Amino acid sequence: MADATQQMVKRTEYSAVNLMKDAGVDAGRWSRLPDDETIRRTVKAIESQNVRVILVDTADEALRAVVDLIPEGAEVMHGTSTTLIEIGYDRVLRENRKGWRDCHAIITSENDAEKRHALRRKSVTADYFLSGVQAITGSGELVGCDKTGSRTGAWPHAATHLILVSGTNKIVPTLDDALKRCREYALPLEEQRARHVYGTGSSIGKYVILEREDTDGRVTLVLVREQLGY
Repeated sequence: MADATQQMVKRTEYSAVNLMKDAGVDAGRWSRLPDDETIRRTVKAIESQNVRVILVDTADEALRAVVDLIPEGAEVMHGTSTTLIEIGYDRVLRENRKGWRDCHAIITSENDAEKRHALRRKSVTADYFLSGVQAITGSGELVGCDKTGSRTGAWPHAATHLILVSGTNKIVPTLDDALKRCREYALPLEEQRARHVYGTGSSIGKYVILEREDTDGRVTLVLVREQLGY
């Protein structure tokens, strides 16, 4: 297994490596890269739950895969995600060379609080919703957690297409381990990020566990052989 503190290709100010000390997390336990056999078994388990997996080696390859999945002119929305920032999705969205209808930009440009809230609620039904993942189990469950649910509300049903992006460092053996990873690793790091960005702390108010997808072709996981996100 690789060293949990190895440098990522696209570190950002709020990448885990820059927050670990203050967060007091155990990266050796919760953010190690698994061996090839573990990845192979995990991919097979996820695909058996009717979720497509695109396995890539680098963040750059992950970004290309994401861009290729979203057609020109599509309606897109994303949940706040360190992983998406680390692969460069924020830059692609700013450039928007494929003419996507960016729901996030529409929401943030609305000055009326009530209208902005309504737009945010509607955004989980976007044609393409992108999100990070907090944990992946060896038996194929994908686990997300959030304070309000705005980053995970699209997961169960609302979005027409759900694109999840994750590093293999989020693979853990069991669902119990996945929930512990959310509480003991993802939350303390998000707490630090939130205090820097928003001036307030964070908490876990909602969990979403994607165990099986009923709609063929709806959910795609872009899985990256790098340490990404929380």
